Amino acid sequence: MTDDANDARRGDTKANDTEELLRELNASLAWELRAEVLYNHYAAYVKGIYRLHLQPFFEAEANESVLHGKTVRDQIVKHGGKATTDRDPTEIVHTTDYKVMLREAFQTETTAAAGYKKLLELPEIDSELYDAIEQISFQEQRSIDELCQLLD
Repeated sequence: MTDDANDARRGDTKANDTEELLRELNASLAWELRAEVLYNHYAAYVKGIYRLHLQPFFEAEANESVLHGKTVRDQIVKHGGKATTDRDPTEIVHTTDYKVMLREAFQTETTAAAGYKKLLELPEIDSELYDAIEQISFQEQRSIDELCQLLD
């Protein structure tokens, strides 16, 4: 195979890797957009004595989702992609039961963490993106740990 053919194949592979990276980044962004809605919804609907502690918790998680979304969106733009404006279509369960809210929040954080883990394993991830995603991944894990304590 000629050098030109090898260069073309490497270019195709790099383009495919970049497309996969952008797909995964957009999936994470869509999930963060969903998480922002979920947490703001639950902050509004949590009732009773649990409201004292869970409303600020849900509001903080919503704000964290906004920051995560901004970081991911910025990386999509940096890598030449088009950032989604649509949230993930997974249903947000409407409830006033704080236990259901916490279980849904746990599932949301677990799914987000899995998406970021997948991103960290992609071959086309540069060091700046890796560091940004790793920090988000750590924050997602802290949220999972906190939710485990709240669900206990």
